Amino acid sequence: MPHLHIVEFKEVGMPSVKDGVSFNFIAKNASHQEEKLISVSVDEDNFFLLVVDEDSKKLLKSDKLTRPASIFNVHKALLSYADASGMDVISSNVPQHQKNIHLREVKALKDINYFATDFPTNKKICIEVGFGSGRHLLHQAQNNPDTLYIGIEIHTPSIEQVLKQITIQNIENILVLNYDARLFMELVPSNRIDKIYVHFPVPWDKKPHRRVISKDFIEEATRILNVNGRLELRTDSENYYAYSYETFIAFPKITLHINKNRDIAITSKYEDRWKKMQKNFYDVTMINSEHSPELSLEGNFDFSAVNLSVQDIIDLYKKTQKFDSGFINFERCYTLDDGAMLRLSMGSFDKPEHLYVIVKKNEAYYYPKTPLRSKSNLIAHKLLNEVLCG
Repeated sequence: MPHLHIVEFKEVGMPSVKDGVSFNFIAKNASHQEEKLISVSVDEDNFFLLVVDEDSKKLLKSDKLTRPASIFNVHKALLSYADASGMDVISSNVPQHQKNIHLREVKALKDINYFATDFPTNKKICIEVGFGSGRHLLHQAQNNPDTLYIGIEIHTPSIEQVLKQITIQNIENILVLNYDARLFMELVPSNRIDKIYVHFPVPWDKKPHRRVISKDFIEEATRILNVNGRLELRTDSENYYAYSYETFIAFPKITLHINKNRDIAITSKYEDRWKKMQKNFYDVTMINSEHSPELSLEGNFDFSAVNLSVQDIIDLYKKTQKFDSGFINFERCYTLDDGAMLRLSMGSFDKPEHLYVIVKKNEAYYYPKTPLRSKSNLIAHKLLNEVLCG
């Protein structure tokens, strides 16, 4: 993660602007004085920089909850703040200039709100969950120029590697998203997707609840796939294959194709290595035969008037509220010059969202963006609203 090792943190006057970076406000952790969050804006990205003591070092780095997809904007914000504040920097892993010219302007990289407000409708669409090196994603896009491919990945180096190749090869039918695929699926319109690829997902043998393939994932896949659309799982893990087959076959009505050691047109470097080791590969393909009703979610993320004092809000620290399908956990509380801020995890137990809520006087709002519009998040928001109303 990009960071600056600093001698001492220094504040700048806010709001202010330096080299195209806006510094908006500072939030101070109510329980741990050494931790602070600096709200910054770069181009269209709004996110926090984090000041923290880590391993006896004072660090300025990006906050992982709000970190934008553009690493270039993160670098710019860190260097601009250090320059504006006059902080002494002991060491840094932030480049002074963007080394990779192919990442300076990337149109393929999208924010989750792009899909939430304007989901593509004019092309056949395929999704790849966890594209890794991107070999398969790039191959499919190059060989099917009339199909739009949405690649979803949470590993930043993998994202940068694929974005570089998209620019170099001038590929125009790939969109890249840094997000949890399980949450993304919940906003995709019904009957819209041709194929979903899940190639070599992390097995998570010790934490099976983190696996991509699950009952909920398969249900969402069935909803968003068109009739005869396919969900294709490919894995080298015997355990993952057995678990996935049992999960698929538990549905009362389903069509599956099973293949072992099937050759495909393009393979990753890891798959090539595993073949030399004579490992087995398993393909489980689900073919959708159902037309699903249109996606319909009622409710919004507006707040009623807040009746809690700043101290009441701070006292929510570490408290948890549960409902049938999920929860709200008040992970951290911060003080602002004119209010308070909460860091929450909320939504379903298996795939919660982590976000911030700002409270000023009797008003509350999510920052820097609202939660994903999902059933569990809407329920969680309703409960949160009741808590803040007192």
